[in-house]
Amino acid sequence: MSQWIKNVRLETGYEYEDGEITATKTELYHLLVAEGKFEQIQPASVPLPFEANVIDGEGLLALPAFEEKHIHLDKTYFGGEWKAPTIGNRFKRVREEQKLLPQLREVTQERAEKILTLLGENGAVKVRTHCNIEPVSELHNLEATKRALENYADKFSGEIVAFPQHGLLRSNSAELMKEAMRNGAHLVGGVDPATFDEDIEKSLHTMVDIAMQFDAGIDLHLHDRGHLGIYTMKRLAALGKEAGLEGKITISHGYALGDIPEKELAEMIHLFQEMKMDLTSAVPIDLPGPPIPLLYENGIQVSLGNDSITDHWFPIGTGDMLEKARRLAERFNWISERLLAKSLIFVTGGKLSLDDEGHQLWPKNGDEASFILVNASCSAEAVARGVTKRRVFYKGAPSFGQGII
Repeated sequence: MSQWIKNVRLETGYEYEDGEITATKTELYHLLVAEGKFEQIQPASVPLPFEANVIDGEGLLALPAFEEKHIHLDKTYFGGEWKAPTIGNRFKRVREEQKLLPQLREVTQERAEKILTLLGENGAVKVRTHCNIEPVSELHNLEATKRALENYADKFSGEIVAFPQHGLLRSNSAELMKEAMRNGAHLVGGVDPATFDEDIEKSLHTMVDIAMQFDAGIDLHLHDRGHLGIYTMKRLAALGKEAGLEGKITISHGYALGDIPEKELAEMIHLFQEMKMDLTSAVPIDLPGPPIPLLYENGIQVSLGNDSITDHWFPIGTGDMLEKARRLAERFNWISERLLAKSLIFVTGGKLSLDDEGHQLWPKNGDEASFILVNASCSAEAVARGVTKRRVFYKGAPSFGQGII
């Protein structure tokens, strides 16, 4: 069924003063969606058909819907009683998990769904979640996560990364990882092959072998810094090239990219380009992180994620991808009208309303009609000041926030 959303504000260009962008132009449009895509985009001055099925956008600004590219739905305090984490290293956290995970079994799906609701209310329609695969959880968390995503299939599309949180080799989880891939996981995960598994080669070979067996991509948690982290990335790229995994490898976190001198960074950028590797970051503020603007300028896809939302690893998380874009803008001093708007590219799967010259990029006829309506005058204001009200549409259908404005 076709659906008109009338009186939607779209960005149409930039205003300039002395050659610099000073403001964003907008105009009102009517949007026709059909079969989950934009079918017509016409000025609001054009009358709609009398019999049209209409939702009033009330002059709100349309932004491309958000994508959450790194989160853990399956082990959270969110939706339960408040509990801050204790201070400790990653091995202490694993020991805590081995006791905590059985206690969370009865609420794993329920809490995953609460986080999905939070993400959805904030404007996300796509999610990549890492799901614990280790001897304590076995496939329980995977099944709970699958059920949660199935229950939200009319509001989200989702990917599940089989994630050996306790170490692929250290916890002897290789066979469980294969079972997870057979039972609905989409990507092969891993974590710090040097620090956790104490055997970079065997750990990476095992990950690549599983990926090849199931024709899947890889998403590697890599916190190791300096030479250790860089070496691990180089070895994964080399093994991935042998296995034909170009365009199918994600490095999550990749803190080591923020540790190296300019010449070595240029070499790593070339490696990422050659392998079409991408990076996902939570934009750390407590330590040097990847130089995201430089990576982006060199054609490397960078996405953002919330990672933890109120769990035993980290207590601070809002589930708001717009806040992640704002943190990036603040972290890298992207404070101009254009750069504030451009920061959205890291949370929308690469979609932006305008290009650098102010030509309209989104929406176009044929694009998936997943978008949010917000009470802001332009993208730059939405990032810098935030928005208090959002209406979310997934493939043309209202999903969250309807009736609140």
